[in-house]
Amino acid sequence: MQKKNRVILALDVTSRADALRVVGAVKDYVDAIKINWPLILAAGPDIITEMSKVKDVICDMKISDIPNTNRLIVEQAMARGASAVICHGFAGDDSVKACVDAAKGQVFVLTEMSHPGGKQFTAPVADQLAAIAKAAGARGIVAPATRPERIAQLRGIIGDLEIIAPGVGAQGGKASDAIRAGADYIIVGRAIYEAPDPRTAAKAIADEVRASV
Repeated sequence: MQKKNRVILALDVTSRADALRVVGAVKDYVDAIKINWPLILAAGPDIITEMSKVKDVICDMKISDIPNTNRLIVEQAMARGASAVICHGFAGDDSVKACVDAAKGQVFVLTEMSHPGGKQFTAPVADQLAAIAKAAGARGIVAPATRPERIAQLRGIIGDLEIIAPGVGAQGGKASDAIRAGADYIIVGRAIYEAPDPRTAAKAIADEVRASV
C-alpha cells in the first residue's frame, strides 16, 4: 500500500455503478479502498477483485469468529485480491493469530471503534486489543480519528505498527488531528462519496493531510 496521500476511501456505497463512479473520480487522491459488507453484499465478492485492479483493497469484514472460521474468511478475501483485512480483537489472541497467519501478516486489528458507542465496550479494552495485535504480528490497528488522543496512547503500545484511523468527516474527526496524533492513514467515507464532487472532496482531504505531515 502506497503512503502517498495517506487517505483510505471507505467505499460504503451499495452498487457497482456507484463504486466505479466514485473510485474513478478519486483514485489519484487515495492510497487504498476499504470495502465493507454493504458493497460486497450489493455487488458480489467479485467487486474485491475489480477494485484491486485500481487500488489496494482492505476488506473490512471485521472478522470475529473462531480461529478456523477466521482462517477460511481471510483465505477467500485474499484469494479475490484483497491486500489486507480487518478483524476484531475481542475474539481473542488465537482468533487474531489465525487471521494474521492466513493473511501473511496483512491484518489490521480493530481496537477502539470511532462512533460514540465505541466508548462502551471497545474503548475500555482497547489497550489490551492493541497488545494482542502486536503480539500476533499484525500489520497494524484501527484506532478512532474521532478521539485523536487515543491514537497517541495506542501508538505507545504498538510501536511501529501502522495505524489506520476512521471517523474523519461525517463522524466529526479531523484528518490533520489524526495524523498529528500518530495515524499513518486516515479513513474517509461519506465526506467523499456523498460529496457533490467526490474528486474535489478527496483532494481537499489529501491536501489537509499533506499539510499536517
